[in-house]
Amino acid sequence: MTSPYLSPIERLWFYTLRILCGLILLFLILPVLVIIPLSFNSGSFLVYPLQGFSLHWYQDFFGSAEWMRALRNSVIIAPAATVVAMIFGTLAAIGLTRGDFPGKSLVMALVISPMVVPVVIIGVASYLFFAPLGMGNSFLSLIVVHAVLGVPFVIITVSATLQGFNHNLVRAAASLGASPLTTFRRVTLPLIAPGVISGALFAFATSFDEVVVTLFLAGPEQATLPRQMFSGIRENLSPTIAAAATLLIVFSVLLLLVLEWLRGRGEKLRTAAV
Repeated sequence: MTSPYLSPIERLWFYTLRILCGLILLFLILPVLVIIPLSFNSGSFLVYPLQGFSLHWYQDFFGSAEWMRALRNSVIIAPAATVVAMIFGTLAAIGLTRGDFPGKSLVMALVISPMVVPVVIIGVASYLFFAPLGMGNSFLSLIVVHAVLGVPFVIITVSATLQGFNHNLVRAAASLGASPLTTFRRVTLPLIAPGVISGALFAFATSFDEVVVTLFLAGPEQATLPRQMFSGIRENLSPTIAAAATLLIVFSVLLLLVLEWLRGRGEKLRTAAV
């Protein structure tokens, strides 16, 4: 509600700003929402108006060996890359937050550089590194590179969580005889868990959605769901792609809801720790 003490110009700006924000939000979301009805179209083309309602393209998606192989590969690669990114990202965040050494800013810039370096450069560099080793078309190379892309997200979220961390709790645990590993497992990790899980979810989404690096490193047997969609757009534009995109949209929404829940839980934990 607007304040009764606002002038007419301030009141006009109040409503104008909200209308502009609504239009920008609609502009960003509308292209995504357009895909969903097309996945239920009974026709064979991605066109409006819809020719009827049908689940044929979802049946085609779940009944296709190629799409199921791509989905299986994504389900294998993304969780594995997430675990690796979560472990190394959490350890790096703790070391960079607690440590004080020369060149700390440079090290921080290096570990989060995959966020700013163009993905095509990472893809080319990864191919040139793994191809001579005979690992150009392997799950291991994809997992490693996807983990590298996910590590910066874990570092940023965990570092943000550690900014409000009460280090007196660690000192208290150490004074009571707890080992560093026990202190980390019983004190530090439960308090920074929302940041770790949030970073892991971002890393998972990054890996699950990655297509550029996969084009360089994956063969036909390692093709992920985004690469299969990319190939389908180039070779055979079918509404099955809209069905796959709709499933990814639903999955992304669920991830955002989980992130919002974790954010609220993290706020409660920080308040309780204080």
